[in-house]
Amino acid sequence: MTRIDDVARLAGVSTATVSRALRGLPTVSAATRRRVLAAAEQLDYEVSPSASRLAGGRTGTVAVVVPRITRWFFSTVVESVEEYLHQSGYDLLLYNLGGREQVRQRVLRTANLHKRVDAMMLVATPLRPADLTALATLELPGVTISSGSRVPNWPCVRIDDVAAARAATRHLIDLGHHRIAHISGDPDDELAFTTHLDRRRGYQEELRSAGLRPDPSLDVESTFTIEGGNRAAVELLARGEPPTAIVAACDEMAMGAMTAVRDAGLRVPQDVSVIGIDDHDLAGVLGLSTIAQPAAEQGRLAARMLLDPLGARPLGATVRQSSASCDTPVILPTRLVVRDSTAPPRAH
Repeated sequence: MTRIDDVARLAGVSTATVSRALRGLPTVSAATRRRVLAAAEQLDYEVSPSASRLAGGRTGTVAVVVPRITRWFFSTVVESVEEYLHQSGYDLLLYNLGGREQVRQRVLRTANLHKRVDAMMLVATPLRPADLTALATLELPGVTISSGSRVPNWPCVRIDDVAAARAATRHLIDLGHHRIAHISGDPDDELAFTTHLDRRRGYQEELRSAGLRPDPSLDVESTFTIEGGNRAAVELLARGEPPTAIVAACDEMAMGAMTAVRDAGLRVPQDVSVIGIDDHDLAGVLGLSTIAQPAAEQGRLAARMLLDPLGARPLGATVRQSSASCDTPVILPTRLVVRDSTAPPRAH
């Protein structure tokens, strides 16, 4: 069995240098790291994660908190985070709040958490003042993703939700639509955080910039689900003159809206165009136009930002200092994806 001493002997360095090089610490030169990696590969040497963690006085585990793991955005982010952590020799401890207050308090307000993990990631997790106070006492490094509450001194990765909604609305306006409805998040839904507010603001701002006045009767609140989008669209269509287009706050709501439109005997997009935000895995299959957000990339970037201060990164990865500021979120770009669910309004 190959030992670290064998790698050190072949590379011509000390065992301590081998350990630092394989852990990706910045105190090792690039040339030395390449020599150590080559020796480790030649000898088929594998680092013992448990030994490395014990030597550094760490648990080798990162806590990741999500509101509901069953939703597309959260599961996509967690999958990419887990992959990055695994490549870096770290484990993921997942906390799925699931709308349960007792779980929130156990996770966010438990002083013993710092004994179980080295760092924490909050994925679109709304926080109350008591949560922020408890997180401050943990003194753990952390990062947030998406538009949940900001945590002082923690970097944040997200998209510009206002700009995303403006782009979706602008696409419909450019097609010639004027009677454009909006399906927004329910303020009483614990998953709504500030996303629904930002996306509604973007929708309204884009209407005004085009000289159109937002119509409250065309703005319906619901939950961020297919069922929620379906209920909202049914309500919209029952209010009299139907809209010629719908902007949904997320793709799942848009999918529900498409079903409601068709169940009402109308056609998508000939009678009602529908656009969402996300680029859900099923969006392409359903022909849904959308504003694509890089969910997986948000997870990978957040994981790197979290592990860099701990001196951990995937084996052989280039050492890079994060340019993120704790006070300024890292905003990743979105893009318009046009499919079959949007078209110019029908001529009357």
